Amino acid sequence: MFTGSDVANALRDAQFTHVVWIPDSTLGTWEAAFTSDPALRLVRVSREGEAFGVAAGLMIGGQRPAVILQCTGLFEAGDALRNVVHDLKLPLFMMVGVRGWLAHLKGATNDTCPRFVEPIMQAWQVPYQWLGENATAKDVHAALKTYRQHPQPLALLIAE
Repeated sequence: MFTGSDVANALRDAQFTHVVWIPDSTLGTWEAAFTSDPALRLVRVSREGEAFGVAAGLMIGGQRPAVILQCTGLFEAGDALRNVVHDLKLPLFMMVGVRGWLAHLKGATNDTCPRFVEPIMQAWQVPYQWLGENATAKDVHAALKTYRQHPQPLALLIAE
């Protein structure tokens, strides 16, 4: 699995300028990597919907933000995501921690979060790509390279 430093390096190499996020679960362990990287500005928000609004403002202002949050926050922020991606037509990049995905695959959880992530991404017509438990820093770099070559909305779904 990749680390917060791997993600920070990949974001920096792909010329992202900001990380807009609410740290949670596995993603929260990445904070030290983001705060120690001088090329990335860390923007903490109070709600996930706010993360999408802040990212949209940064993009309109010529910056390259990445939104990083957990699946339950993604659900809460649906209208803001819809506005940014479909109304403003901004090529938003996000990383979404899918809490309980690995347990869900084994039938070992009653958590509904992992069950709804893909149908919701499909309903919102946001392209997504999974980064499973065996994903490496190379996989993160490859996904960001593709995003840079073809800027369009993209969610990297991180199996937790």
